[in-house]
Amino acid sequence: MPSLPLPDPVHGNRSRNINMGTELKIYTDGGCSGNPGPGGWAYVIVEESGGTGDRALNGTSQENRVQQKNPGIYNVVAEKWGAERNTTNNRMELGAVIAALEFLSGLALSPEKVAVVTDSQYVQKGMTLWIRAWKRNNWRTSGKEPVKNQDLWRRLDELSGRFSIRWLWVKGHAGDEFNERCDRMTQKAIASLGTELR
Repeated sequence: MPSLPLPDPVHGNRSRNINMGTELKIYTDGGCSGNPGPGGWAYVIVEESGGTGDRALNGTSQENRVQQKNPGIYNVVAEKWGAERNTTNNRMELGAVIAALEFLSGLALSPEKVAVVTDSQYVQKGMTLWIRAWKRNNWRTSGKEPVKNQDLWRRLDELSGRFSIRWLWVKGHAGDEFNERCDRMTQKAIASLGTELR
């Protein structure tokens, strides 16, 4: 499978070549300072580059959690963060995944396999358990209320249909290298809003 060259780095965005035959792991995070309040999101897309270790991310059949075995070697192939002045934590969690999938959708070739790794059960359960019922019920919950953040769920549903995706949950702030990296980038994104106000 060919490698695809990606654009040169720009502010808040870094990318490298992607081997389109390798499963890409998309780590995402979103957060707010206050909820609602100023918020940020981030993603890091990685691919395993070989090595003797097996640090593959495997979702368990029951909980779709991430298991890390012996550390392998991973390449960061793209990362980006963004911010909004007045938003919610859940909107930022969704926004991070949407931004990453939009990035992949813009490539000339689509990756064969994608795993989205999130510390948001809202995102992971939404995409694996809830969304089919919401769509059957015309985007209403079981209590007949409109689904919150429906605009973002609809966009995520559209984008996710373009890829074969595994939706994995990882515990936040538990030492996962790329989850922690996304968290730092999210905090940087939020802090950038304060800088702009001065």
